[in-house]
Amino acid sequence: MSAAPEHITVLLAEAVDALAVRPAGIYIDGTFGRGGHSRAILARLGEHGRVVAFDRDPAAIEAGRALADPRLTLVHAPFSAFGAELDRLGVGEVDGVLLDLGVSSPQLDEPARGMSFRFDAPLDMRMDTSRGQTVADWLAAASVAEITGVLRDYGEERFAHAIAKAIAAARSGEPVATTRQLAAIVEKAVRTREPGQHPATRSFQALRIFINAELEELSLVLPASTDRLATGGRLVVISFHSLEDRIVKRFMRDAARPPQLPSRLPLRAAELPAPRLRLVGKALRPGAVEVARNPRARSAVMRVAERTEAA
Repeated sequence: MSAAPEHITVLLAEAVDALAVRPAGIYIDGTFGRGGHSRAILARLGEHGRVVAFDRDPAAIEAGRALADPRLTLVHAPFSAFGAELDRLGVGEVDGVLLDLGVSSPQLDEPARGMSFRFDAPLDMRMDTSRGQTVADWLAAASVAEITGVLRDYGEERFAHAIAKAIAAARSGEPVATTRQLAAIVEKAVRTREPGQHPATRSFQALRIFINAELEELSLVLPASTDRLATGGRLVVISFHSLEDRIVKRFMRDAARPPQLPSRLPLRAAELPAPRLRLVGKALRPGAVEVARNPRARSAVMRVAERTEAA
């Protein structure tokens, strides 16, 4: 029996440092994964501190049950349920929210999840395997235009239309039901390769992001997190994809500016409503040592903002 896939938490110390953990504070780990960030936060909390950890992956929640700490509460839910779940738990303001986006190593390295073309497995790709449509099911019914749009918009794939047509042609003979099938179809449809990258990389990434509504979920949780932060509380976000980072960057930038009012409104700058967030430092990337130890960290970007007193 093979060992469980290892997950190396990216920017572990940097992210927890950025939270500026208070011993009696309440902190949200929005993506528990295998608990690296949660454990580090718990290590800095006192007996009255608390961590509420979310994850939509049942396997992550199950792994978290081994962490027997009364200060930790596990929640099996997506970002879109953030506010409702905190209300259910009776949690109001919190002192920090940490979001470590993307997929974990166990999700990529477990063949049955169907997220990688390195293994021949059912074409699933769902983060929450207990609900929702698989990629195979979606590809069976999606139009060429719909597939093209997903590959272009979520994967920035320049051969999106050619790949979509190839998928439609292939499924007329048999269902596109496995990772190896899809990878082979994409490989034939892509006319040129990016150096060091498999031709199917962008397509697999796009389909995973789409089927899990990752960008939509991120767009919902950022304002919900800001609403919950106490004054001085930190929002720390680690992204691994340019589309994710663009959403985070724009949200923090806009929330750190005064609200946009009509240009003819006779107000002095000092009279403008204060912004809800204050940017903390610059975007941070892993150093060479971390990337050498964990190549999957190379695309990570961490951004930090702090809640102001503004309503």
